[in-house]
Amino acid sequence: MGLRMTKLQFLTEPSPPRETALAVIPGIRRVVADNPGPMTYHGTNTYLIETTQGCLVVDPGPHMPAHLSAVLHAAGPIAAILITHSHSDHTGGLAWLRAQTHAPVHAFGPRTNPDHRLANGDFVHGWRVLHTPGHLDDHICLLREDGVVLTADLVMGWSSSIVDPVEGDMAAYIASLDRLLREHATLYLPGHGPVIHEPHAHATALRQHRLDREAEIHACLHAGVGEVVRIVARLYPTLPLAMHTAAARNVLAHLQKLSREGAAIPTASGWAIPTPSSAPAAPPPDAAMPAQQGQD
Repeated sequence: MGLRMTKLQFLTEPSPPRETALAVIPGIRRVVADNPGPMTYHGTNTYLIETTQGCLVVDPGPHMPAHLSAVLHAAGPIAAILITHSHSDHTGGLAWLRAQTHAPVHAFGPRTNPDHRLANGDFVHGWRVLHTPGHLDDHICLLREDGVVLTADLVMGWSSSIVDPVEGDMAAYIASLDRLLREHATLYLPGHGPVIHEPHAHATALRQHRLDREAEIHACLHAGVGEVVRIVARLYPTLPLAMHTAAARNVLAHLQKLSREGAAIPTASGWAIPTPSSAPAAPPPDAAMPAQQGQD
């Protein structure tokens, strides 16, 4: 393609113990749900944060009885439940934990029926809300004054995040990375995988990775390769077939961003570079692929 992708240094960790609270930093522990997979790494991180009023539970995780029982036992008195976004691997266990504890639920947007609807800039037990849509429109990060940031699925160390155009938006995702990069951070605590100890460098590389991928997609269009499945095959030659649907979602999200910017146009058979005589056509069949949550 003649383009060079930014090399992201992905982080790994051994598969962690389940059904136990693992120390992360002083005052913060995590319980890792037993829902490993290509979209979740070893599983969803449920964070337990000590406060003077009790424990903050951030993202109860999936509806898995053993995981939820471990969270309930390890947390002790729960002051509040915070939701970073409404994907089911983060909120599936919310109803059960809520019923057991009657703790107030804080979330951005209505999907989880929170007791307290959060807005950008709000504070919850010392954590500031930063609205970071893109992966999902109700996604937030939570920032503490000392630079600790709960990044959920916006920034993870083990993989880049999927932006599914059915419920996400690539331009919003990149803008959210920019918003996060303007904040002081000492470390990131992601929704899946290990702590990110070099937050600014990692988020910067992740942002550039997305822009480099977009440039590759645009180059495909210039080369006459306009079908999403062909773009995926060209850009991800070693990607396991099982991950092609997730990769296709990100490609389509980039194409829709390029289209809004006037740099791509949907055609009857795929996508193309606009010409002076181009007229927008109906979205090609690629746009109707089923949504899939995961990473690229």
